[in-house]
Amino acid sequence: MAEANFIWGLGRRKTAVARVRIRAGSGKVEINGRPFEQYFVNPREKAVATQPLKVLELEGKFDVYANVKGGGINAQSQAVSLGLSRCLIKANAELEPKVKEHNLLTRDSRMKERKKYGRKGARKRFQFSKR
Repeated sequence: MAEANFIWGLGRRKTAVARVRIRAGSGKVEINGRPFEQYFVNPREKAVATQPLKVLELEGKFDVYANVKGGGINAQSQAVSLGLSRCLIKANAELEPKVKEHNLLTRDSRMKERKKYGRKGARKRFQFSKR
């Protein structure tokens, strides 16, 4: 495969990172070298990952290859969605207003809060006793 005809995009969510490549093709979607249906089994995750293609009505026009690592399966599907949105914008800048309208270019920056010393977790405290 020649590198010149790929368009790259990066998506992140929590600790999941997705490196997405697209090129004109027949609509094949591959995640970590596995077919899309095998990697994302839950219908909700399938819908989230391919939402940019559905919104822009580009299903079947691009081959999508993604490498995803970290996080859970839900965060990974959201990271793929963001990376795919960024790829499609690079491919055709005229699509940007429609993608922004559906909030597909917004990176969800919420992360897990760290555990603090002297406590059980990020916010939970040990049981308090007056006597």
